[in-house]
Amino acid sequence: MGTPEPSRAYAAPAWPLRRAAGLARSCHPGPVVAVTAITGALGAAAGLHGARCALLVAAVLSGQLSVGWSNDAFDARRDAAAGRGGKPVAEGRVSRRAVWTAAFTAALLCVPLSLACGPLAGAVHLTAVGAAWAYNLKLKATALSWLPYVIGFGALPAVAALTLPGRGGPMWWAVTAGALLGLAAHLGDVLPDIADDLREGVNGLPHRLGPTATGLLLPVPLVAASATLALGPAGPAGPWGAMTLAVAAPAALAGLLLARTWRKAPLAAAAVVAAADVALLLVRGAALV
Repeated sequence: MGTPEPSRAYAAPAWPLRRAAGLARSCHPGPVVAVTAITGALGAAAGLHGARCALLVAAVLSGQLSVGWSNDAFDARRDAAAGRGGKPVAEGRVSRRAVWTAAFTAALLCVPLSLACGPLAGAVHLTAVGAAWAYNLKLKATALSWLPYVIGFGALPAVAALTLPGRGGPMWWAVTAGALLGLAAHLGDVLPDIADDLREGVNGLPHRLGPTATGLLLPVPLVAASATLALGPAGPAGPWGAMTLAVAAPAALAGLLLARTWRKAPLAAAAVVAAADVALLLVRGAALV
């Protein structure tokens, strides 16, 4: 954003193994593995098996890799200027060109893999991947920064359900809960970097709200997702639904009450509620369609 790009953000490391390790780290491996594993587990719970489930996993993995690599490549200047650790491109461990090449290669692979899951499933997944790229390239610095997360996370149960051959679309409560989890993921992901991002000209929704309001808001969509997952499906909430509600509300309240004395309390509470929500979503997997 007007800051000269340090040369180290473009330096190509001399050692191939070091470059390969940097490339692996720059894909945001934690979110890549988590999102891919959860989607694969959702597909398996909904009734996908064998090659069909593997195809879903491959499509989601390629999409997530493209998103992670494009994020690090595009943000290399900002990461280097802010001195952020754990950013291989900004640290010069892998060249920006290599990461862009990996991002576009993964994106190209994502297209046939997604469409092989079915025309509608492929269209939904490619829309989600496109929204994530739009976030990386533009929307993260606007008031619509939350929208790609809502689209992307809401699409995951939809893609899992639509990949099932001969079955209908996903249930409304699954897509709604996924979208709410996406909003929470955006708030939680940005919260630690708000101050640095503002100095670099990034002004998304959490930045406009400020760190205090963002931390206090964070548990709200998570508890809403808990209620949607527990009460949305037909019939009683069942023991898993009741357990999730019993965990979500007290954890969110504790996070709010402790926020004055422990700055990370809302984020810690959000992590507890998110884990309970994801577990319940997987339990509900058989009812996705």
